Amino acid sequence: MSGSIVRATVRAVTARRKLLVTRAPLTLTPLAVTKVKQLLKEKPECLGLKIGVRTRGCNGLSYTLEYTKEKGEFDEEVVQDGARVFIEKKAQLTILGTEMDYVESKLSSEFIFHNPNITGTCGCGESFHV
Repeated sequence: MSGSIVRATVRAVTARRKLLVTRAPLTLTPLAVTKVKQLLKEKPECLGLKIGVRTRGCNGLSYTLEYTKEKGEFDEEVVQDGARVFIEKKAQLTILGTEMDYVESKLSSEFIFHNPNITGTCGCGESFHV
């Protein structure tokens, strides 16, 4: 007998038990998909956009967006309708279930994150906490 430390049990799933559908870590609206694809078309050497969070602002965290040429070892990859986005390891739990949108107005154009995990934001909308 070998000296195993871990035990595992396998059980069949019965017909009565329903499996839970997991949410995607990030979903993109059609406008966000179009903009991400447009940005990546302008930078053919890049593999996708990388989303991260940094500590800054008056309320704690702020999103970062940058081009990436490779997938990091612990990055979560989201591909939706040809748009490729990577989520840094540090940001994965704060972004889980978030919808990424792209909005253009007369004065600005920006990506907007509709995040159900946020418990508070600052008045200017640049930082948040979970």
